[in-house]
Amino acid sequence: MQFPRDKFKLSSKKLRMLRPLTAIFSFISITSAFAVTPIDTSSQLIISVRDQKLMLVQNGGKVATYPVSTSMFGLGDAWGQMTTPLGYLAVEKKIGDNAPTGAVFHNRRLTGEVLQPNTPGRDPITTRIIWLRGLETQNAHAFQRCIYIHGTPQEKAIGRPASYGCIRMKSSDVAALYDRVPPGALVQITPERLPKVVKAPRSQPTNTFVAASLKPQSQDQTISTPASGTTLSVEQMRTRGAIAAQRQKAKLELNKRL
Repeated sequence: MQFPRDKFKLSSKKLRMLRPLTAIFSFISITSAFAVTPIDTSSQLIISVRDQKLMLVQNGGKVATYPVSTSMFGLGDAWGQMTTPLGYLAVEKKIGDNAPTGAVFHNRRLTGEVLQPNTPGRDPITTRIIWLRGLETQNAHAFQRCIYIHGTPQEKAIGRPASYGCIRMKSSDVAALYDRVPPGALVQITPERLPKVVKAPRSQPTNTFVAASLKPQSQDQTISTPASGTTLSVEQMRTRGAIAAQRQKAKLELNKRL
């Protein structure tokens, strides 16, 4: 968040984490009026708050894993709260093509300044901006809240919660990720650990686009998720997305009581 100071075998539990289209349509009637970037189901980013890591999955195989930092203020999507939203999102915009590593952004524009890692007293957004749009009710404000995946000069803090809501990465890592991730790539931010995913073969193509536009779908239409090969109806996706949101809400409420 921009802040003034800135076909592999898996267990059923892990498999569910790689079915982002299950949740997309639970919020589709709201997002269809705003989303402009088609969804690319061949590319997925899975961000684990527990592990403080990001995994890039393309065509069902793990391509890379990077350390990250989520919000130091916890999880959520409420206005005025500097928290990291959970759930399924998508890459809506990419900003910073060919910018130097360490280049400083202010209001998503390059300032001309370039910072070295761990420059004392400096904490702006640097190198690249991958702007996310929420696809569910629980992260509906993500785009307007300016939730990004971006570089930071505060690299010593990477690996633990340290941001103001965004997903922070080392500058070299976010530059590499930026080049690998297409607009529309699915993003899942989960409080759980990263799933076990087999590494993609080197010959595995990583630039195949399988776009599905966020437009209202008929109830009997089915979509096959690339990670599992399972075909689900839109109604099944909506139902499973709603159940997942309810479970997460119940878990958060239980944690507050404890």
